[in-house]
Amino acid sequence: MKPSRGLRWLLAAGALGCAALGAESADVTRLITLEPGHFHAALFQREMLPGVSHRVHVYAPYGPDLLAHLTRVSAFNLRPENPTTWELEVHATPDFFARLLAERPGNVVVLSGSNGGKIARMEALVGAGLHVLADKPWVIEPDELPALERTLALARDRRVVAYDAMTQRYEITCLLQKALVNDTAVFGSILPGSAREPAVTMESVHFLKKEVAGAPLLRPAWFFDPRQQGEPLADVGTHLVDLVQWTLAPEQLLDHRREVRVHAATRRAIRLSREQFRSVTGVAEFPAFLRARVRDGALEYVAENTVGYTLRNVHVALEARWAFEAPAGGRDTERAVFRGSRARVEVRQDRAENFVPEVYVIPNRASDLAAVETAVRRRLAALAGTYSGIGLVAEGAAFRLQIPASHRVGHEAHFALLVRQFLAYQRQPDSLPPWELTFLLAKYHVTTEAVRLARQPIARSTAMSK
Repeated sequence: MKPSRGLRWLLAAGALGCAALGAESADVTRLITLEPGHFHAALFQREMLPGVSHRVHVYAPYGPDLLAHLTRVSAFNLRPENPTTWELEVHATPDFFARLLAERPGNVVVLSGSNGGKIARMEALVGAGLHVLADKPWVIEPDELPALERTLALARDRRVVAYDAMTQRYEITCLLQKALVNDTAVFGSILPGSAREPAVTMESVHFLKKEVAGAPLLRPAWFFDPRQQGEPLADVGTHLVDLVQWTLAPEQLLDHRREVRVHAATRRAIRLSREQFRSVTGVAEFPAFLRARVRDGALEYVAENTVGYTLRNVHVALEARWAFEAPAGGRDTERAVFRGSRARVEVRQDRAENFVPEVYVIPNRASDLAAVETAVRRRLAALAGTYSGIGLVAEGAAFRLQIPASHRVGHEAHFALLVRQFLAYQRQPDSLPPWELTFLLAKYHVTTEAVRLARQPIARSTAMSK
């Protein structure tokens, strides 16, 4: 039977040759997807990419994660508008990782799934001379940091790129906040703050039960195991830590041993009933690997982390939290505040903003209103070549940026931009800036040390209502 629109699903029961690749140019990027367990693995293939082979090899154990990935890529191939033409050669065998390392049918590995032991796999991949685009988090525990350092050193020695998927850097409100914080006429200079009144605060709230494209999102059962997914700060919190240093120390080398100090951290658990667990995973019973965390018929799930730390003596406070389900009409929320000597620059995404992120500039003194407004307008004019059409509106003692819909691209578009940046680095490994490597080490130093400090008796909440 002829494959539909170029899609080839070949479950590898034995050795499957890759002779077709021999005809391709040596500089063609050839993708390998390893153990896809998160939808980000499919987003790499949301569109056809110049210089990237149509054939992609997938190495994974046979199971629901693999089938979900194949379904997502198939949907890209079968969509009526701008369909893709990917061909998938699937190696679903128990020794899938050993086979990948032995066969190496590509030169770029996409890694987005269970995070347990991820850095060990990455170390083996870059040691084999393969480029890696890996979803966060790369490490969960502090004792994995030496493996992270070895992996980055190996990548440098082998001239391959290992890149972290920090998609928030492509969100327009984050880009504008960064630009305003680094404009002294608008912001002044960053305040040092204190543990009680940090100079930088960020909070991010996500929901376990949600719909995506009108259908319930089913999470893999391993998502609820902190040894495989990571606690909230070790997982989604990586974006928060990255945004802090990306904004405060743009393109600067960081020494996490001297310039970063983690002072305090907390964690909190919620209780999920079997019915709640089933509703978000499709799995009727708690798997064996979660049973040690089950008390009185409910799963104790670590759903919240906070951390207080300093970056170059600037006090930062972050909170990453999962709740079970959003209230009626609610969605994920975020807030990011940078306090300067002249003004605060905030990103707010809550009900008041209709859950759309907005950028606010709040002068510290009423006497500075006019001067700050002039400075913001001057900065927006300078950015017009890149971000055109952004306006400014006064709201009491604050100013809100008016961002055109054309700049409000979604998460999938952010991921596409990140992929293109990664491919540029992959094709010229020496172009990867050295500061990126120091950012990686600083980021995972904060997240892993915070989780370590927070490990104390968990405050148990009452069972959550459905």
